[in-house]
Amino acid sequence: MIAFLERFVHENETETRPGDDDDASLLRGLELQGTIDFVRTAAAAKDFGGIIEAKPLAVIRPASREDVVRVIRAASRSAHLTVAARGNGHSINGQAMTDRGLVIDMGSMETQIEVVRFGDSAYVDVGGGVLWEDVLKRCVRGFGLAPRSWTDYLGLTVGGTLSNAGISGQAFRYGPQTSNVTELEVVTGKGDILVCSETQNAELFFGVLGGLGQFGIITRARVPLQTAPDRVRWIRLVYVEFKEFAGDAEFLITRPEGEGESFDYVEGFAFVNSDDRVNGWPSVPLRSDQRFDPSLIPGTAGPVLYCLELALHHHNMNNNNDKDDDPSTVDEVMGHNLGRLRFCRDLKFELDTSYMEFLLRVKRVEQEAKANGIWDAPHPWLNLLVSSRDILDFDRLVFKNILNHGIGGPMLVYPLLRSKWDGRTSVVLPEAKIFYLIALLRFGPPCPKGPAVEELISQNKEIIQCCIDHGFDFKLYLPHYRSEEQWKLHFGDQWSRFVERKDRFDPLAILAPGQKIFSRTHHPSL
Repeated sequence: MIAFLERFVHENETETRPGDDDDASLLRGLELQGTIDFVRTAAAAKDFGGIIEAKPLAVIRPASREDVVRVIRAASRSAHLTVAARGNGHSINGQAMTDRGLVIDMGSMETQIEVVRFGDSAYVDVGGGVLWEDVLKRCVRGFGLAPRSWTDYLGLTVGGTLSNAGISGQAFRYGPQTSNVTELEVVTGKGDILVCSETQNAELFFGVLGGLGQFGIITRARVPLQTAPDRVRWIRLVYVEFKEFAGDAEFLITRPEGEGESFDYVEGFAFVNSDDRVNGWPSVPLRSDQRFDPSLIPGTAGPVLYCLELALHHHNMNNNNDKDDDPSTVDEVMGHNLGRLRFCRDLKFELDTSYMEFLLRVKRVEQEAKANGIWDAPHPWLNLLVSSRDILDFDRLVFKNILNHGIGGPMLVYPLLRSKWDGRTSVVLPEAKIFYLIALLRFGPPCPKGPAVEELISQNKEIIQCCIDHGFDFKLYLPHYRSEEQWKLHFGDQWSRFVERKDRFDPLAILAPGQKIFSRTHHPSL
C-alpha cells in the first residue's frame, strides 16, 4: 500500500550546510539587475498550505529574464544548489520551496501586460509573475477584452497556473488555461531563453504546460483574448440527489456548441444538510438578503445536498438595441435552459452582476479570511480528478460518509471534458471522456478552535486510499508525492516522456525541487 500525502516538514534551522559559504560567494559575484537576499527569507520558507517549511539559502528578486538566466547558470556551477520559482506563494505542499537552495520571487520582475493584435485576433503578452487579477483588470478596462479560461481565484500568477493546468467553470467549453496559450518564453534548466509554441520548440512548449516547473521557468505567455461581456447572470440550484445533480451537469457541458444559447460557466459543490454557517444551508445564497428556507428541502434528503452553479454572460443595451442584450432575452434563455433541469424548484438563487465582479468573487472570501485570521492558518487542501464512471461511488463513500459533516470550506465537484485538454502537455488525467474535479478547500480556524492539521491530513489520506481500494480511475490535481514509485504511478505511461523532457531541458535537476520528483544528485531510471 502506497502512503500518500505524508507530512514532510523541514525545520527552519540556522546552522549552515557544508558548501553554503561557497555558494553564497558564487551568488555575490553575479551582476544582477535585481537583488539577492540572504536575510529576509522567512516568507519564502512557507506557503499557503502552511504545512511544510523549507528555508532557502537566498531569495532572488530578479528585474529581468536575464537575471533568471544568471541565477540558473550559477546554480549549475554548484554541486547541489537548486532553484524554485515562486509566484504568489499559493502552493499547498511546498511545491515552490527549496531547502538551502534559491527561491526566485517572480513577482519582482517587470509586470508586462501588453495587448497585441495579429489580423482579427487579439492576444495579451503577460509576464510569468503577473497575477491573473491584474490581467483581467488591464484587458477588460483598457480594451473590453478578456482571456477565455480562468481559475476561480485570480490571485495566482500566470506562470503558476500554466505550470499546473488552471481550471474553472469555463473549462468545459474552452479547456483549462494550459489549452488557452499560444506562445511561451521560457528559461530552461540549462539557462537558455527559448520562445516556444505549437510550431516552435514544441517539445518544450507542451512540456512546460502542466509540467510542474520541471523543465523551465515561464517568463512570458501569450494568451488569446475575446470580447468581454458586460454582465453575468449568476445562479445556484439546489439538488437532493447526487445522480440528478451530476446528470444535469453532464448534460449542460456536453450540449453541442451552437445548439441554442447555453451557460458560459458550469461548476458545483456539495454542502451539509444543516444550518452550519460555513458548511450548510447559509453557504448557498448569493446575496445577504437571500435566505435558504430548509422547509423546502424534500423529506428524502440525506446528510449532504448539492448545488449546481451556473453563469450566463450578456451585454448592456447598446445604441442599436441589439435584442441579444435585452434583459428579457436573458430571462428567456435562462428559462429555456433551466426548464430541462431537475433541481428543487423553490431553491434557486440568482444574482445579476458585472463580469469583473463575478470573476473577482473569491477576492471577497480572501479579504474576509484575512480579517479573521483564517487565511494564514494551515490549509491541507485536496484536489482530485475522478472519472465519471466512479463519481456516484465517490459521492456515496466520501461526501455522504467521510465528509458528511463538511470540511470547514467549499467541497467543489463538477464535470470536465477530456476532449478540451491537449494530450501533448504534461498534465495527467483520468482515462474517462468525462471526469470530475473534486476540490476540498478547507478554511477552518487553526487548532485548538479547529481540527488539528494532522487530523485533516489523515482524512485526505483516507479519501485517497478509499479511491485506491475501490479501483477508481482518478488522479491527484496539484499532485505531491514523496517517492519515485509514487510519481511513476501518477504519470503511468507518460512517465518516460516526462523523464526524457527532464533530461533534455533540465539535465542537472536544478528546477522545482519542492515537487520531490527528481533529485539534484541522481536521475530516476525509466
